[in-house]
Amino acid sequence: MPTTADPEPPSGGEQPGTGRAYPGRPLTAALQDDIALRHMDIAESVARSFAFSGPEASDIRQVAYLGLIKAVQRFNPGRGVPFASFAVPTITGEIKRYLRDSCWVVRPPRDVQDLRTEIARAAPAMAQRLGRDATARELGVELGWPEGKILEAQACSSSLRPDSLDAPFEGRSWADTLAADSNGMDRSDDMISLRGAVNELDAGEKELLYRRYFMEQTQQGIGDELGMSQMQVSRSLARILVKLQKRLLGAPAAPGRRAPRTGIA
Repeated sequence: MPTTADPEPPSGGEQPGTGRAYPGRPLTAALQDDIALRHMDIAESVARSFAFSGPEASDIRQVAYLGLIKAVQRFNPGRGVPFASFAVPTITGEIKRYLRDSCWVVRPPRDVQDLRTEIARAAPAMAQRLGRDATARELGVELGWPEGKILEAQACSSSLRPDSLDAPFEGRSWADTLAADSNGMDRSDDMISLRGAVNELDAGEKELLYRRYFMEQTQQGIGDELGMSQMQVSRSLARILVKLQKRLLGAPAAPGRRAPRTGIA
């Protein structure tokens, strides 16, 4: 008679070194399946303590079932611990790992995640006791956290699956709120007309427009580089804009003082 326990058969169900099927493996698998089926309510109860509703509830329930299967496979009745007492922390740990590592799209700090779980467990009992939903202040007193931290944990639920930018809001999508030209062809015509009007300006006028509206220089900075006062730059720009406006509207530009030539075409 051997003095040591028979080795655990490999997952393939064969006895070591024989290539023959291990006869106890199907029976063990059947017993484990039966235990798991009879304790599915435990997995569902733990899952509900993490998510009562929302898109993540179904996923968390599936993770809880996987945790139940792991608990069945690891359970050792010889230790004298009831299966339920062993299964609950196993399932809970599996769900926490899932939420921490796989579920958060925008991951909040660990203490905020854990507090959210505490709130999910405490809120239903408090609602039943109070006859209404508990406020953030009441939850804070119950759990020993400041009200601001409770609000932060409640708000972090949206980090699990943030809403899509294309999600409808008040009957409209995000794209509908963006400003858009009613007719893009009209804007193209305006740009062509403006380009033609600018090309009719002399070199000094073009340079003033380039420095002010393309390079975004200040009027004082332009004056310092061109040897003009800030007031001269301001008046020259005003005259140029009036000239462009009249040309775009089809009116002849009134003769006036030109902007100083700089030698730049």
